[in-house]
Parts: sequence; C-alpha cells; structure tokens
Amino acid sequence: MASGGEDLTDEGRDVLRYVRLLPVVLLVGGFLVDYLTPAQFSATAFYSVAPMLAAPLMSLPGTVLVGVGALAADAGILAHFGYIGGPGGISELLSICAVAVVAVFINRLLHVREVRLRSARSVAAAVQRAVLPVPPRHVGPYRIAARYETAEAEAEIGGDLYAVQDTPYGLRCIMGDVRGKGMAAVEAATVVLGAFRMAADEEPTLAGVAARMDRALWREAERREGMDPLEWFVTAVLAEFPADGTGLRLVNRGHPPPLVLHQGSVRSAEPAGHALPLGMGLHEVTDHEVTDHVDTVAFPPGSTLLMHTDGVTEARDADGTFYDPVTRLDGVPFAGPAELLDALLDDVHAHTGGPRSDDMALLAVCHF
Repeated sequence: MASGGEDLTDEGRDVLRYVRLLPVVLLVGGFLVDYLTPAQFSATAFYSVAPMLAAPLMSLPGTVLVGVGALAADAGILAHFGYIGGPGGISELLSICAVAVVAVFINRLLHVREVRLRSARSVAAAVQRAVLPVPPRHVGPYRIAARYETAEAEAEIGGDLYAVQDTPYGLRCIMGDVRGKGMAAVEAATVVLGAFRMAADEEPTLAGVAARMDRALWREAERREGMDPLEWFVTAVLAEFPADGTGLRLVNRGHPPPLVLHQGSVRSAEPAGHALPLGMGLHEVTDHEVTDHVDTVAFPPGSTLLMHTDGVTEARDADGTFYDPVTRLDGVPFAGPAELLDALLDDVHAHTGGPRSDDMALLAVCHF
C-alpha cells in the first residue's frame, strides 16, 4: 500500500478499508453511466480519476489493476457504441492510458516517501528509548512509572527527559526539558542524563548533583564552535527520597513544580526560591560553594510525587484555557503510579480535544 496503517486505530483501519474501494466504485459507476445513457454522454472523467485516486490508496498491483480496468471499461463502451476505431476513440484510450501510467509513477513516489518516513520514525523511536530507558517499577518501598508522548506522530524527537536512580543516598530522580527540539535537544539531554547518573551516585547532596549537571552542560556547550552556552539550557527539577525516610527533597532549576498527592488531595511543591535553568547558573563554582536551595517536603507513606514537563500545564482547550493538573487531579482515585499517569494523559487529551503544541513527559513515584 502507498499509505501505511500501522499507526491507525481499529476504527481508522475500517474507514481506510472502505475508502480504498472508491476507485472501484468510480469504475463501476462510470461504466454504468456510459452504458445506460445515450452515446453523446461520456463518463471518461470517471476512468481518468479512478487510477489517480488509486495511487495514494492502493498498492502497486492495485493501482495497475485499476488502470487496466479503466482502459478495459472505456474500450468496452467505445466498442459498444462503435467509436473504438475512430480517432476520437483512440485519443480517449491514449489519454486514459497516460493517466494510468502517471498514477503508477505517483504510487511509487508515495511508496518511497513512506519507506523513508517509517525509517525516520524507527530511528527516532530507537534514539528516544536509548535516551529515556524505562525506569525500574519498584525500588524499595517506592513504585515508579513514566510516560513520554510526542505532540504529533511525525514530530521531531523532543527534549523532555527523566531518569530514576537508586543511590547510596536514597532514590534520586530528575525531570527536565531542553530548550528546542531535534538532535541538538537529544544531545543536550544526553549530557544532562549522563552527568546525573554519575553525580547521583557520587554527590552526597542534591544541590551537588545539580551543580555537576550545570557544569557538564556548560562545558559541552562551550566546546561547540559558534554556540553561545546561554542558548543551550535545560529546566529541571531533582527529587531525592532519602534512605532514612526523613522526607522528600527537591531542587528546582526553573522547571514546573512537581505535585504531591496524598489521600485524594493535590498540592504543588513550589520552590522556596527561583533558580536559573541548568547551563545558565553555577557552572564555575566548586562543590563546597554550591548555593542551590533544597526544599524539604513531607512525604509520608501513601504519598505520590508527580513530576511533569510544561507540555502538561501548557495544554489548552478550544477556549485557550490552560490545563491545571492540581484541580483536575484533586480527588481522582488511582491504584498506582501507572494508573495515575494513564488517567492524566487521558484527561489532557480530553481537555485539548485535538493536537497539542508540545511533548509531555511524566514521572510518578508512589510511597507504599
């Protein structure tokens, strides 16, 4: 087929199946119109349109068959009325033959384009999986789930990132959003995640982890010729669940604040102070000079931390109203982190009622 259906729903496949019958319907309809009307009436347009319509809807054999069928139907009508040997009849058959050849050519062009698109999607998906591996489902008393959703099926790879790591200092997580999209955003995300995975195991404080990522991103940007380091930055929020259970610790570097859900209530974990995104702040300080403020939040058993990118809070409905996860999730029951994220995604889709302008990354950690 010239158009793949692997990304369609069952309902979409059913619709496409019926749409693909249109070239045949045109041929049959044109033949009946020609046969049942006087000779001065002609349905030649039906025989020309059918192969062109088959080109994007059918496979190569299907397009060829429709073209041959159009020629056979027109030749049969011309023979029926005695016009097939005349110059008008020959000209008409040559015209339909030319249209059928062009339809086959268009079918092949569309096939090549689809193959390239599938390859690009496959590469993008592989890169995304490499950058954002599936986090562990269980770490100690915590259950974890993550979701990543692009704004459109053909969209470039986004710059949203997340990671979860069990460390000597407790469970540590990051949620971030790189400025821009495409491979440059993926490269920045890779730098940040690589620095996080190393620093999370080595740095005794969450502020130290943030500073290590800050310096790594700044150094990488400086090495790139013609790039202003201030143009390559990442908003991020880091979370730490200490092994001694003393509460949740957060460092926010210009990112939407995470949410804490407990016993049906939802509250936003707003930072005590504002800080610059990674890559724009503490790139020259030493470890003992780190000044990031660390917020401590109560996180008793039964609590859930929900981290997200601005694709959630910037999703709008038809009236331009932004999605508010605090009010929308208030009182919503869920059995675990995966169920929470699925419910949130469904609710965002219902709120927008159509395409969104940004990707969404979600990470939920439940304390059981």
